Formats: sequence, structure tokens, C-alpha cells
Amino acid sequence: MARERVVVVGGGLTAARAVESMRGNGVDDEIVVVTRENRRPYERPPLSKGYLAGDEPSSAIYPLDAAWYRDHDVEVRRGVRATALDTSARTLATDAGELTWDRVLLATGASPRRFDGPGAGLRGVHLLRSLPDSTHLRTALRHGDRRVVVIGSSWIGLEVAAAARAYGDEVSVLGRSEAPLVGAVGRELGGMFADLHREHGVEVRTEVAVSAIVGERGRVRGVVLSTGEEVPADLVVVGIGATPNVELAASARLTIDDGIVTDASFRTSADGVYAAGDVANVFNPTLGHRLRVEHWANADASGRAVGRVLAGEQLDYDEIPYFYTDQYDLGMEYSGYGELADRADLVVRGDLATRECIAFWVIDGRVVAGMNVNVWDVNDEVQRLIRDRIAVDPAALADPRVPLAGIGAA
Repeated sequence: MARERVVVVGGGLTAARAVESMRGNGVDDEIVVVTRENRRPYERPPLSKGYLAGDEPSSAIYPLDAAWYRDHDVEVRRGVRATALDTSARTLATDAGELTWDRVLLATGASPRRFDGPGAGLRGVHLLRSLPDSTHLRTALRHGDRRVVVIGSSWIGLEVAAAARAYGDEVSVLGRSEAPLVGAVGRELGGMFADLHREHGVEVRTEVAVSAIVGERGRVRGVVLSTGEEVPADLVVVGIGATPNVELAASARLTIDDGIVTDASFRTSADGVYAAGDVANVFNPTLGHRLRVEHWANADASGRAVGRVLAGEQLDYDEIPYFYTDQYDLGMEYSGYGELADRADLVVRGDLATRECIAFWVIDGRVVAGMNVNVWDVNDEVQRLIRDRIAVDPAALADPRVPLAGIGAA
């Protein structure tokens, strides 16, 4: 019987884990990866962390080396842009020709939101998503004598700020909310991150709006706030979120709603078409509705899971969202459902002031999210409390003398 062809569109971690998982789970079909970047699939956390800071080489971004693709008969078509998907003819149009497929995985990721005001195109305005983006930004930062303005107090924005300060640059972070990361971790924990950055010399400004980026002779000079104040800048980093890359899905008239809509097994509205990673809005059986997650762990786990689905396994994807960050001397892991944490009670084990603690978000006596800050080897227990919906006593949860492993244990 002739081999079928599986086409994977995307050049990120999801694509790499999907092809690895397919081969590891017995898929012997032809596998072709189509990526618009001129390199094999890579992961993105080092771009705002170790690689940007100069602590890791560019090779650290690759989950699979080049030999793996050759040894496992996976063809990677680099520098090729997919332009249209035809689900009736089962063809993928690209700028290098047409590909037929029997099954296709859309792992097209997300793109950073661009500043939509005046001055977005000036030299010295940076976005951060790709390896070239990170390389250009690292080159600009490492002089150590630049005035850096970060628009947005997101995870990437704060990681960039930490890297810039390590190089010796002056940094201002401009955020719209009352504290950084309010949407992710709430006001109290967001305030902890603001204090961390201020202690390292960053000007953190909250509840401000940016109206324009201004320049001289085509190069950035400053950032203008809605009040008319101009914040001087030699370079500007825009970190205001990302949007899913749904253009290819739209060309195929797939169902789209904040990403490509899928069931819990990554199946889209068209037969033979799957989506995973940042671009996919996947039905979550725990929540009872769809959830789109942009963090590294989801790219990793959903890539592995969709590879198993493409190998014929039946599964419902129900991984608990997880992400991490490293800023200065602070390391953090977060697991849980942010949308539920918005209406939860906060319980802290340890000391927020010293930034050595575990924060729990609790609803009706059950943990829906947890964040460990400079406390290690506890994430499995945090996830256990969330996954098993264990009834907890907030006093015991807050007491470091009570082992997490003992809470709810039979």
C-alpha cells in the first residue's frame, strides 16, 4: 500500500514535537515540514531569555538536530511560505509550488502585535518573535549605553527589560495596567514583579498609554504618552501580546475564533486537517470550553499529543497550562487556569517580600492555579492539587510546615 503524506506547516516547537511524536509512535508515512524561516523548527523561550542575555548559543533553540530529520526520513522545506490550503483537493499552495497531502497539521503559531500608532516603522523599533529579531535586539542592547523603552509590561517585555539591565542599559517599562502582568497573575503578584525591576534600576510606569513613537532622520528618539510627555529612547521594544496566524486556515474556510477552532483531539472543522500550538483554540474537557495557550509548555505538550493523534491514538488533550520565567535572581513557574484565577482567593505560602513563596489561587476550597517563586521541586504537587480538584484547607495550604504532598493525600 502506498505511503500517505502528512504535511506539517510551521517552524516552531509544536512542529518539531509533532514529527518526533509521529515517528516515535509508529507513523511510517511520508512527512514534510514547510517552514517560512530558512532554518529547521526551533523553540522561542531562549529568544527572550538565555540567548538574548548572551548566556546561550543559537544552537540552544533547536529541539532536534539536523541529523534527526535525515535519520528519521522527515523532509524539511525551509524558506517556503504556505499561501493557501484547499481541503477539497487536499493541496497546499506555497511560493515554491504545490504539495498534495492526506493529512495536514497547521502549527503556524502567532505573531507579535505591532504598535498601531505613528512611528511604528522607525529604525530602532523592535519586535521579538524570531531568531533574527533576537539577534538584532541583542546586538543593539549589548553596547550597554542605550536608553531602552519597553511598550507593554508582558512576560516578554519584562524579560527584555532584565536582559537590557544586565547589559547596563537604561530601561523604562510602560504598562497600561495598575501593575505588570495583572491579567496573568493579578495585582499583588504583578506588584512583586514591579518591585523586582525597580530594585534593579528599571523605571516601571503603570497606567500609562502610548500615543506615538517619534524619531529624527528615520530613527527613534522617544515615546510619546497620551499626556504629551516624551520618554527618551534610543530603541523601543514593543511587547503588547500576539495574534494567532490564521491566514492559511482562513484560506481554507476553517472555523476560526481567536485561533483555529479544534476539538479536544486537535481536529479542525475540515476532515484531515489538524491544528496545535499557539494558533489552536482547543476544546478543554476540564473547563468545558475552548482554550488557546501561547506558552512554551503548550507548544511542547500539544505537539507531542497531536503526533499521537496523527499516529491513530484516541485522546482528549487536557494538559494544565504551564509557563515559567527567569528575571534577575527570580525564577518562577506557574500552573493553572488564569481565567479562573481572576475570581479566586489568593493564598500565599512563604514570603512575598523576600520573593520566596508559593502563591495559590483557590475557588470554593479548590486550587485552580499555583505559582512557585524561587521555591523548587513543587510544581508536580501544585499540578496534582489542580488536576485532582483536591479540597484544601487554606490555613494548611499557607503553612510551610505542612508538606504539600500531604494535602489531600489518602
